[in-house]
Amino acid sequence: MPALLVSKSPPLSGEVTIHGAKNSVLPILAATLLCRAPCVLHNCPDILDVTHTRAILHSLGCASERRGASVYIDPRSCAGHSIPPELAASMRASSLFLGALLARQGEASLSLPGGCPIGARPVDYHLLAFRALGAEVTETDDTIHCRARRLTGAKITLPGPSVGATENAMLAAVGAEGVTVIENAACEPEIVDLAGFLTACGAKIAGAGTGRVTVKGGQPLTGATYTILPDRIETATFLCACAACGGTLTLRRTAPRLAEPILNLLTESGCRFSCTHDTIQISRDGPLIACRPVISKPYPGFPTDAMPVLLASQLRAEGQTDFTETIFENRFGYARELKKLGAQLRQDENTVYLRGAPQLYAAQLFAEDLRGGAALVLAAMQAEGESTIFGVKHIQRGYDNLEAALQSAGARLKTVEIPIKV
Repeated sequence: MPALLVSKSPPLSGEVTIHGAKNSVLPILAATLLCRAPCVLHNCPDILDVTHTRAILHSLGCASERRGASVYIDPRSCAGHSIPPELAASMRASSLFLGALLARQGEASLSLPGGCPIGARPVDYHLLAFRALGAEVTETDDTIHCRARRLTGAKITLPGPSVGATENAMLAAVGAEGVTVIENAACEPEIVDLAGFLTACGAKIAGAGTGRVTVKGGQPLTGATYTILPDRIETATFLCACAACGGTLTLRRTAPRLAEPILNLLTESGCRFSCTHDTIQISRDGPLIACRPVISKPYPGFPTDAMPVLLASQLRAEGQTDFTETIFENRFGYARELKKLGAQLRQDENTVYLRGAPQLYAAQLFAEDLRGGAALVLAAMQAEGESTIFGVKHIQRGYDNLEAALQSAGARLKTVEIPIKV
C-alpha cells in the first residue's frame, strides 16, 4: 500500500510551477464531445481525475493522447451515450458528461457518480436544467437516464449557484436550438474558462462569470487549441505550505488575481507578498498570527477547496480563529486526523474552532478526500518526527506530483510502499 512519509520541514525555499486547474480541465474535457474536429488542451495537469476523464472519453469511442503537459482529443468517433459504472464511480465530475452527451447524442446514461466523501452533492439542479431544455429524465436508485429528440433553448433558474449545474446547463444549451438564459449561475473562474474553450470552438456565450449566462445554441462546433487556467487551489496549497513552514517561495505561471482571498488572509497572518501578472512570491520569517474567522462562500468569496490547507497553515499560529464551512457538510472529516498531531481544535457541526498549538507531533494519518489529504501533508510538515499518511490516491486525484514540488522547495517527504498486514 502506498503511503507518504513526512518529516518536519525546514523553511521552504525555491520555485514551483502551478499546473492547469483541475476544476477547469474536467468540464473542458467533457466539452470536447461537442466538437466535430480534434482539440488540443495545453497546461493540462497529469492527475488521476484527468486520467479517469480520458478513460471515459475512450469508453465513448474518442481517442486521446498526452504529450507532456498537452492532451490531444479526437471526439469525431464518439458513438456511445452510457458511461461505465466503474468510471462513473471514480469521480464526481463524471456527471458533467450528461450535458455534453445529451447535446451530442440526444441521450445520456450515468450511474450515480463518486468522488470525495465530503457531503451530499446532489445532481437535482443539473436535472432541472435538462428538463427545462426539453429532456426527459428518468431516475432509479443508482442510475440517471436523459433523452431528448430535440433540445430547445429556455430560461433556467438554478435554485443555487452550483458550479457543476451551471457547467452542465451550458454544455447542454450549446446543443439546444435557440437562446438559453441561465439565472443564478455560478461565477467561478472555472466557469469562465469553460466558456472560453467553448467560444474558441465557435459557441456563442455571454455573461460567464456573472449570475446570468446566455447561450445561443445550435451552432456547430469546430475543434480548438486552448490553454487551461492556472489552478487557484494548487496556488493556495503552496502559499499555505510556506506560511506554515516559513521561508520564501516563488510560484510561477499562476494568477494572483484569483488568489486574492488567500493572499488577504495570509497577509493578516504575517506573510509578505510580491506579485507580477503571473507570479507570486511569499515570505514568512516572523511569527505566524492567527487570521480572522473564515467562512467558505461561492466565488468571489473564500473557496471551500482552499479551506483545509488554510486551516492546516494556522495550526501553530499565535491566537485562535474559527473556520465555517457552508458548501459541504462533511468537509471537516480531516479534523480528527489533525488532532492526532496535537492540533488544538474542536468541531461544532460546520465550524472548527482552532487555537494555535505550541508544538505538533508525528502520527499515522489517513487521507479520506483530496483537499483534506493536502491539509494532512501541510500539517505533518510542521510536526516533530516522521508522520505516515495513507490514502495518497486521494491527493493524486487533484495534484500533479505535489511530492516532487514540495521536495524541490526543501520539504522532507517521500512515497513508500508499506506491506498490508493480513
